[in-house]
Amino acid sequence: MTERLDGRQDPPALKLAGGSSPGPAETPRTRLRLGPSPAVAIAFLLPAALLLGIWVVYPIVYSIFRSLFDASGSGFVGLGNYMTIFTDQGMLTTIRNNLIWVVVAPIIVTMLGLVFAVLTERIKWATAFKLIVFMPMAVSLMAAGVIFRLVYEENPDKGLANAVLTTFSDTFASSQGYPEARPREGDQSPVADQDGAVVTKQPAQAGQPVLIPIVGVKPEIMPANAQPAQAAGAGAGVSGTVWFDFTQGGGGQSNVVDGTEKGLPGMTVEAVGPDGQVAATATTAENGTFAFDGLAAGTYTVRLPQSNFEASYGGLSWLGPTLITPAIIGAFVWVWAGFAMVLLAAGLAAIPRDALEAARIDGATEWQVFRKITVPLLSPVLLVVFVTMIINTLKVFDLVFIIAPASVQPQANVVALEMWRVAFGGGNNQGLGSALSIFLLILVLPFMIMNIRRFRRGES
Repeated sequence: MTERLDGRQDPPALKLAGGSSPGPAETPRTRLRLGPSPAVAIAFLLPAALLLGIWVVYPIVYSIFRSLFDASGSGFVGLGNYMTIFTDQGMLTTIRNNLIWVVVAPIIVTMLGLVFAVLTERIKWATAFKLIVFMPMAVSLMAAGVIFRLVYEENPDKGLANAVLTTFSDTFASSQGYPEARPREGDQSPVADQDGAVVTKQPAQAGQPVLIPIVGVKPEIMPANAQPAQAAGAGAGVSGTVWFDFTQGGGGQSNVVDGTEKGLPGMTVEAVGPDGQVAATATTAENGTFAFDGLAAGTYTVRLPQSNFEASYGGLSWLGPTLITPAIIGAFVWVWAGFAMVLLAAGLAAIPRDALEAARIDGATEWQVFRKITVPLLSPVLLVVFVTMIINTLKVFDLVFIIAPASVQPQANVVALEMWRVAFGGGNNQGLGSALSIFLLILVLPFMIMNIRRFRRGES
């Protein structure tokens, strides 16, 4: 031990193994390094960085450079291609469609995903429900486009959407119609056309059957339940027959009910009084006969209203220029609703149950618990799903290309599809296509940065 000025003695120096004393205090530079050296880390990261530069950085830089030239690549146009994006009418329609996509699709997907996630906590067969809703995610967008191209077929016999609509329409209202049917022309016909309706030329009286011959009925719209026409018997009330006054192969007499001619079932027949008001209504039977019940004595004009000669309801024109964008958004929602449901269900599972039970004990209704507790606690996940859907809508390509027919693609066009069409789909304008790709990158970039920051905050 050594003696100090204050008379105290320092403790003996510690001996290291082997009898040596420790040296001076270690500096950060002399401290042993844990893990690989920076050179090793760089060696492992270099291949990935090289591939990232080839597949991401170089295409972006070259696209920026190429967007400043014309279609041939030899003439410098500066920002001319970017000006075309905001001045061409077709491009403006494309940008408008993208705005519709960004506003509508993410909101619907997020809301449906939230509803599905909440339902999975309340039903016993939650696993099967999740499987059914998430199953479209296993289908590629191209396959989904083919599926919905068939779903949106206008013919109800082929398209599921219109088959459902026409089924509901037939349930609540008769859709039997005879388009292009008309009365026979000439003075010999007992009926005439009046503003699309068919009316009798002579007033009808009780005991005198009314004959209403119709021509122009196409074989494909003749109802399967149509029976051979029969002349109505003379009775106390006003009655008559509506039939297809045509004998296949020739023969028969005009304005006379022949045995080979068929009645027109499902026709609405009205008895119109002298004051122009409808006094009674009847419907023709399978053999075309009709009779008015409870009709007061007097003379009436028998009328087939115009609705009889309108085409039956065949659904909506989903693939027409008016509904094409909402129809494609419906296909997008079908694919991505399961993705949103899975993420939001995971977020719901992480919510503390104590807060929910405390609110219920305090008397909060289920709607109040959902609106004031569940949604605020779930807001980070909701934001992630919403931003992810915005990015997906900005990049949508397959669904629009597959579902929209060529005749309405200009009305359904989006930026990603327009970029491909201009550059590679026949336009051969690499300059404008590159400008559209950079424009799309600028639109997507803020939402990508937002998502990355959200992920980093969640990890910290």
